[in-house]
Amino acid sequence: MAPKTLSELFDTFEREAFRLETLDDYSRSGNVDAYQAFLAGENQPADYNDAWVSELRSHTSKGKRVYRVHILSRPLTSYLRFELGWGYQKNATGGEEFFILDTTDRPNPLEGLPDFWLMDGLTPGVLNYSEDGGFLGADVLPPARAEEFRAYRDTAMAHAEPFSEWWAKYGE
Repeated sequence: MAPKTLSELFDTFEREAFRLETLDDYSRSGNVDAYQAFLAGENQPADYNDAWVSELRSHTSKGKRVYRVHILSRPLTSYLRFELGWGYQKNATGGEEFFILDTTDRPNPLEGLPDFWLMDGLTPGVLNYSEDGGFLGADVLPPARAEEFRAYRDTAMAHAEPFSEWWAKYGE
């Protein structure tokens, strides 16, 4: 049986979907127009990210958890100011939880790891990006790799703080 795609896994997870984000710039991976509007100083459109927020609600309303840790350092790139200020704030209305692992004044405990999703703690999907932040696709890994990715998730969560607390201190 062929492995499922990451999209299929996201549609069928039962308990939790965890994401690790490691990049400072995803500007070539989606929301390009919104990012340009942000850079131009425009207000966030009322319908910004509505499709993703609806997707989130379809899961969180059933008691499923969707959460992520973003590894970053200050000062924030323009893209991170956009992602955290517009994206995270809006996505939280759909029930997604966010955590920040700030490596500004400490070593990164997960240095060199790629972005990934971990579904139900059982199936990891590694996300591949170009040097300039363009999404290249995802590789769903066999369940035999799940323990390794659960350890990465647990390390990230042990070193991260809730986004709202971090944003209150460092948000721009």
